[in-house]
Order: sequence, then C-alpha cells, then structure tokens
Amino acid sequence: MNYTSDTRHQLLQLSYIRTVTIFGQSGLLLYLYLGLHVSLNFWLISFALIAMALLNLLSFTRLRSPLPLTQLEFFFQLVADIAFYVCLLYQVGGVGNPFSALLLIPLIISATSLPKQFTWATGLLVTISYSVLMRYFIPINLPDTGHQHQSTALLNLHLAGMWVNFILTAALITWFVVNIRESLQRQELKLNRTRELNLRNQQLLSLATMAAGTAHEIGTPLATMRVVLHEMQLDHSDNQDLLEDIELLQSQVENCTDRLKHLAESVKQEQKDARPLPAELFFGEILDRWLLLRPTATFSPPVIELNNEAYILSSIPLQQAFLNLLNNAADASSEPLQIKLTSDLQQILFTIRDQGPGIPLEQAEKLGSPFITTKGKGLGIGLFLTASALDSYGGEVRLFNHPEGGTLTEVTLPIIKESQTDGH
Repeated sequence: MNYTSDTRHQLLQLSYIRTVTIFGQSGLLLYLYLGLHVSLNFWLISFALIAMALLNLLSFTRLRSPLPLTQLEFFFQLVADIAFYVCLLYQVGGVGNPFSALLLIPLIISATSLPKQFTWATGLLVTISYSVLMRYFIPINLPDTGHQHQSTALLNLHLAGMWVNFILTAALITWFVVNIRESLQRQELKLNRTRELNLRNQQLLSLATMAAGTAHEIGTPLATMRVVLHEMQLDHSDNQDLLEDIELLQSQVENCTDRLKHLAESVKQEQKDARPLPAELFFGEILDRWLLLRPTATFSPPVIELNNEAYILSSIPLQQAFLNLLNNAADASSEPLQIKLTSDLQQILFTIRDQGPGIPLEQAEKLGSPFITTKGKGLGIGLFLTASALDSYGGEVRLFNHPEGGTLTEVTLPIIKESQTDGH
C-alpha cells in the first residue's frame, strides 16, 4: 500500500503543530526572561528554537518536492522534535517544567500516523528522554528578593505553567486527532469509490467481452442469410412481390453487417472524433440525430439558458449516452418530452421530463446497475452504460419521480472553458 500522500498530509500537520510550539515557547521564555527576570541561558535556548524553526522551514520546502516522502523520513522528523524538546527542557527545569508534556506530542502523532514498530521506537525515545531529564537539567531560579517566599513563588509559577500547558496540549491534540480522523474518512470514501469503479469496470469488461463474442458469432449466420437470400433471388426472379421482400431482407442483413463493422471501428474513431464543442451546438446535434433515428419522437421546444463559455468534450460514448436517455424517456410516454438545458460557471445541467408511469420504488435504488430495467423488455444495460460513460467524463445521471407525474432525468457535466479548447 502506498502511504506517500498520507505521510505528506501528516508532515504538514506536524509542521503546523511545530509552528505553534515555537511561538508558544518563545513567548513563555520572553516572559520568564523579561517579565520575571529568571536567570536563563537565553542564547542557548534561542539557538534551539531557531534550529527548530529551520527544521520547520525545511519541512515546508520538502512538502513541495515531487520526491516521495517515506514513513522512515517522517519518523526522523519526530525524532528531531524529541531532540529539540529535550534541549529546551534541559535549559528550563527538566521534567519539573510544566511543559515537559510536550514530549508526548511526537508519541501521539506516531501512534496515529505510523506503523507499530515506529511507534514503539518513539515511545522508547520519549521514555529515555524523560528519564534523563529527571536527573540532568538546569533548575529555574527566581531572582532573590530577600523574602522567604521563593518556594511559594516557584509553586505558583509551576501551577500557572501547567494550566497553560494543559490548554495548549489539549488544543493541539484535539486539532491533530480531528485532522487525522477526517483524513481517514476521506481515505475510506476514496477506497469505497475506487471499489465501486473497479466493480463497474469489471461489469463493463464482462459486457464488452459478451458483445465481442456475440458480434463474432452473428457474423456467420448473417453470411449464411446473405447467400440464401441471393439464391432465393435467382430462383424466384419472376415473382416480383417476393423479390421486394427479399431485397428488404438483404438490406436489413447489410445493415446488420455494417453495424458490426462500425462496432469494431468505433473504438479506434473515439479519440479522433472527440472534440470540444459549445454546449448548445452539442445538444443541438444530439437532438437532430435523435430525430433522424426516431422520427416519431416529439418534444416541446427546449428551454436553453446557457453560459456563452459552456463547452463540452463531444465524443461517441457521450453522444450515445444522451441518445439512450432520450430513447428511454420516449419509450416511457408518447407525450412530448420537456427538455431543459442550463449551466453555471462549473457545470451543465440537462433535464428530460416524460409523462410516463414513473419509477417503481422497489427499483429506484437499483437503477444504473446492469440488467435492471423498468420497461418490462430489453436487457437493462442502457442506463448502466450511460451512467458509466458520463462518469468517465466527470458527469452524473439521476432519475426521480416528478411530483406532477412521470420521470425527471437529470444529467450534470463539467464545463470545459473556451481557453482550454485552444489546443484542439
């Protein structure tokens, strides 16, 4: 499994957390040094913070690189954070510093982002670091004011620091875990989408295999019919009525043969015929072609409300998808269809309303699956192929029962801007 994209997202989140930590620790140290006049090795602490900031800058630069980001590299980023935290805590009281809980942040990130071997290694490093800081550290000493309340002042400072640390740590952990959860949800949706696409591709492959086999098998009986019809034409040359029927059958056989040839050539022509067209021109050609194929079909004058820059990538599968939807609507009702075409800046909406019986509720959720039909006849693959073709172009088809009767078919397609068509 490829974790590269996930690791990049996690490194980005880590960089954000590191940024908050740098600013928070800088503000705290300035308060101790300038406000409370605590004796600190200010320059060594500043050096550690600057080094941490440089690592953060390097991380943001690394995120822009096309090179893959491995989990091992992300682990070393966490190790570097642990080292910086140890350097800071050593200078300001060790584990007695209320911000010693910062050491838990790399462990939490590792537990939610990396495999268990990296998490165990991170946990071991954090434990060793905490143990070392219990013995080796530079204590925090408040300036001597001549009063006997030094211990009380240190305790109050520690409690205030614990309060601030608790708030910051809770906020950082909540923010990071919420982001991780949203990332996991996005991955789950992506996996489900990929699984659905793989299933659809398998179904399409099965249909294509069946169609190819059927087309090959049909060629033999068509050739036999052509020979038999030719012999019948010779044997009954004196029967004019029969000759007319034979010529009709011969023309139908030739049509079937031509369709098989076009079926084999259409895949080769698909890329050549794909071209960007203005949406209004594309749908005008679709309706003209549909009327030639189905002269008995009727529809009311289409309502067209299009953006002038609305372009569509016209292709054979996309044209056939709309022809299938128009045929389905015409099959549902003999009444004129109501067609509407609108667009916004991102997509085109094409709707067809028929006056048919609508969609049975028990089949509403299954429409678009292969071999599911509401007509009572046919194979039930037309809408499946239509949905697959539209999906490959970023589109979608949905069918609803219209409140006033009949079925409303909605198709959405992304717009190709006119500036994107210059290279075609």
